[in-house]
Amino acid sequence: MSHAKSHTALIWKVFGFLSVVTIVEVWLGIVKPESLNLTQVLGTSILNWIFLILTLVKAYGIAWYFMHLKDEKTWFRRAIVWPVVFLIGYLAFYLLYEGDALGIIDQSLTRWSYN
Repeated sequence: MSHAKSHTALIWKVFGFLSVVTIVEVWLGIVKPESLNLTQVLGTSILNWIFLILTLVKAYGIAWYFMHLKDEKTWFRRAIVWPVVFLIGYLAFYLLYEGDALGIIDQSLTRWSYN
């Protein structure tokens, strides 16, 4: 019977952690602090980086506990997690780099003269 209690306690702990991270994300999305929203780092605002990192933390937590990666062998966890981390990093870099390049090209071609 203690085995069931340990899983129940673990589920509530994971639920609490994911809830706190989600509440922080929602609060930041509503408030949008200027110091985080208007400061650019590596092509985007600090607020966007915070959202990206918190979303990855939640995805990792869900995979770790609810997809039972915690109980798998090390090589199997790495085979699942490393490609995903690499692809998300690659996609984030590509979108930020190309988005900035398109903004620069669009800026040079657009004339905003209302005189």
